[in-house]
Amino acid sequence: MSTLNNYTRRNFLKGIGGLSVAALALPGCVSGSRRFVGKAPKKRPNILFAIADDWSWPHASIAGDSVIRTPTFDRVAHEGVLFKNAFVTTPSCTPSRASILTGQWHWRLEEGVNLHSPLPAKFEVYPDILERAGYHVGFAHKGWGPGDYKAGGRKRNPAGQEYVNFGQFLKARPADKPFCFWFGGYDPHRPYKKLAGVNSGMRIQDVTVPSCLPDSEQVRADICDYYWEVQRFDSKVGQMLKVLEENGELDNTLVVISSDNGMPFPRCKANLYDLGTHMPLAVRWGEKVKGGRVVEDFVSLTDLAPTFLEAAGLRPIAAMTGRSFLDVLISDSSGWVNPKRDRVFTGMERHAGCRKNNVGYPMRAVRTNDFLYIRNFKPDRWPAGDPRAEFTYQGQPYGDVDASPTKSYMMAHRNDPKVRKLFELAFEKRPAEELYDLRKDPAQLHNVAGQAGYAEVKSELAAALMAELTATKDPRVLGKGDVLDKYPYYGRNRSKRILRKPNQTKR
Repeated sequence: MSTLNNYTRRNFLKGIGGLSVAALALPGCVSGSRRFVGKAPKKRPNILFAIADDWSWPHASIAGDSVIRTPTFDRVAHEGVLFKNAFVTTPSCTPSRASILTGQWHWRLEEGVNLHSPLPAKFEVYPDILERAGYHVGFAHKGWGPGDYKAGGRKRNPAGQEYVNFGQFLKARPADKPFCFWFGGYDPHRPYKKLAGVNSGMRIQDVTVPSCLPDSEQVRADICDYYWEVQRFDSKVGQMLKVLEENGELDNTLVVISSDNGMPFPRCKANLYDLGTHMPLAVRWGEKVKGGRVVEDFVSLTDLAPTFLEAAGLRPIAAMTGRSFLDVLISDSSGWVNPKRDRVFTGMERHAGCRKNNVGYPMRAVRTNDFLYIRNFKPDRWPAGDPRAEFTYQGQPYGDVDASPTKSYMMAHRNDPKVRKLFELAFEKRPAEELYDLRKDPAQLHNVAGQAGYAEVKSELAAALMAELTATKDPRVLGKGDVLDKYPYYGRNRSKRILRKPNQTKR
């Protein structure tokens, strides 16, 4: 049985010890009154959802990383549940957040399927449902986005009413109302302050470099900067928990910490490999949830919306494809709790505007405990974006990969024998099908889709993927996929014009 007592307790204590009280006092998260207005609700839970921007599993001290320090995430996991197999539906900010808010696969959301898009008002979001049920709802920093919510027929951000910070939100809370708050941290999204990680005391020689990246001092320092930003996000969430604790509200609050997509490095963010889709997820809910548990069930972040609604005593709406995991939360069990949760589905459409005519790189995937199967619908396109600058986002080659020291290093050393294969995997074209045997290749570097010994499992996974896409009416498998490439793009394209409007959310 997996529990935090025997799984990661040492890492939890190590994480708490790594940050001082002063380090937890970073600005921007809580200010103003630290007292709630009115009498605290006793029955329906408050909901605090803290979502990072570009944070991958397993980059948390409680998950075994020896360099990073995440005491808040560790605490929530230690006092609640750590989910080892949590995945976003898509590794791109806007559609990932849309799928979390609607509880639906992103391919069902029309224009909402892409980065820099609207989210049509026809798709209900859980903050609106909770607000109608009497919740005080709001968000601070990054809610849904980047995109144009008015173009989707909405009067406000789908994450709710915007507030400067948690303190302002609490001051506006009416008496006797439970709250639902979305804290969207900007970290660890790029750009980074160069050498912030090293200057904070991290040693580059201690970093574990993902197998998909070259091992160099430049890459290691870049990873340290990413770690430093994750720690800053973690400390801001810690401030909010402190406020809840001081006001006797923490145990009546369902606290969830996760991320919208993976780390902003080549072959990570905007890819369907684990470093793009596999997310940290920890959940705490006072005495309602037995602490110290590690759950291995597969969870999609589309499952959050129906879980929040069920926890609030509401029935999830029929359109939601996500499934509440409240049964897993309130169970006393660790390990595999619900045997039906044995896989997740993910996908990708247009990320940055980085190909001719602003088309995307459509992919769908199914991930099980042992395998990852990916279907690339347009293998003639460049997966990381066109290498020709005239077709790329802000004039960058391979525009689906964020500008970074790591990207620059890989491009400059692409002919180095130690880098060449990794460069090909991250930037060059891919076959129509990919299959990775995670038992032998957890880093997902060796495609076995063409090997005869894997023909049967490939066929089974391809059929399972197609069945899910068909059942949930994915335009890509219903002969209507081209419409997903034609939706308006509200980001920037150097070759045409700036399409961002004043009401758009940025970053």
